[in-house]
Amino acid sequence: MSRARRRTVKALVVLGSVLAFLSVFAIWTERQALNTDDWVDTSGRLIQNEEIRAAVGDYLVEQLYDNVDIEEELEGILPGDLKDLAGPASGGLRQVAGSGAEKVLETSTAQDLWKDANRAAHEQLLAVLEDEKDAVSTANGEVTLNLGSLVTNLADQVGIGTQLADQLPPDAGQVTILRSDELKTAQDVAVGIKGLALVLTLLTLLVFGLAIYLSREGRWVTVLFCGVGLIAAGFAVIVFREIAGGIVVDQLVAEESVRPAAEAAWSISTSLMVGIATTVIVFGVLFGIAGWLGSPTGSASWTRRFMTPFLRDYLPYVYTGLAIVVAIYFLSAPTQNLRSFLTVLIVAAAVAFGIHELRRQTGEEFPDAQLDDYFGGAKDRLVGAVKSANIGERASKLRLPEKRAPADEAPPAREGDRLQELERLGELHQKGILSDEEFAAEKARVLGGGASGSA
Repeated sequence: MSRARRRTVKALVVLGSVLAFLSVFAIWTERQALNTDDWVDTSGRLIQNEEIRAAVGDYLVEQLYDNVDIEEELEGILPGDLKDLAGPASGGLRQVAGSGAEKVLETSTAQDLWKDANRAAHEQLLAVLEDEKDAVSTANGEVTLNLGSLVTNLADQVGIGTQLADQLPPDAGQVTILRSDELKTAQDVAVGIKGLALVLTLLTLLVFGLAIYLSREGRWVTVLFCGVGLIAAGFAVIVFREIAGGIVVDQLVAEESVRPAAEAAWSISTSLMVGIATTVIVFGVLFGIAGWLGSPTGSASWTRRFMTPFLRDYLPYVYTGLAIVVAIYFLSAPTQNLRSFLTVLIVAAAVAFGIHELRRQTGEEFPDAQLDDYFGGAKDRLVGAVKSANIGERASKLRLPEKRAPADEAPPAREGDRLQELERLGELHQKGILSDEEFAAEKARVLGGGASGSA
């Protein structure tokens, strides 16, 4: 390649890596903020965290006591001579409610109420962001998370739920997510995020594809560095998440007591980001493997030779396997949208093109490669090793015992017996039961015994 082309390829690889880094944040924002099922799943994991349960429990107790005069309620419940105890009992109930709120939130009933409240709030948010006519408008409405049912549930646990239900004001347990003056801006941001996630993902793949196309004979190097860029982008996202988490918590949390809950909320709500970054890293590893496979290294050359018969004789099965993998991904994917479909389609097309190019390269390098070169040879070596082990064992059993009698007491070996023994040894040698060394040793023994007997 010319110097200008090399520089262009390098610039495209760097640009693709940056786009991959930005794509992770765009995809995470789209799925976390604009997908109700993903948000409900996240909210369920939030309420299962101990620190967050404690913070939510404290909020519910505050809402209960801020919106209802518990002391007055107790005066109406207690008999006349015990009404003076309403004040101390109210304080005691607050302590009981405070210590028991977290246990209440551990129950499946409370957690289901929490998820239902989050689902309703998120659906309301999406309706507003998508500017549906029957949703709250940007002029006179707000998007809120209604935790009033959880406040009532907590009141049931302390024994005053029946009297409390009708007295809670409409705004009890209401957490404002977006105010009316912020909704128009949120709508514009949501539209931009939806488009940005798709555009950045496609641009990343197209930029890498252009870099590989321009590389010509050095494409394996470019593919390898595209993989390095994707891996670097994925790890950069994970590092950025850790740094940003500390900054966000410091900026938003004023009370040190709720800091653990805020840190846990950030960790759980951004866990999807880590999952997306991990996927990018996996793609980078696959790019790296593809680059290595096309390289002139000895290990890559041996692997290509091994793959040649499969790519030449069983190509339809290879493409069928690729189609099955893509189908399994779509059936098991947590989200189905245009971005996911196009991304998988482009990646699958790139893999198919890579298989085609690898088939062409291996066909030129190893036109005579056969499966028997590997599997047949391995089978022969295995059979030979087992056979040799069996022959040695059988030969040791057939070997005649040696007599250590003094030479003057050894009976002379008759010529006929010697010839018969030599014929038997020859047959064993021809059948492969005795190796050359074993046959020679036994032959020398027989002849030697005969010579000493004749002497």
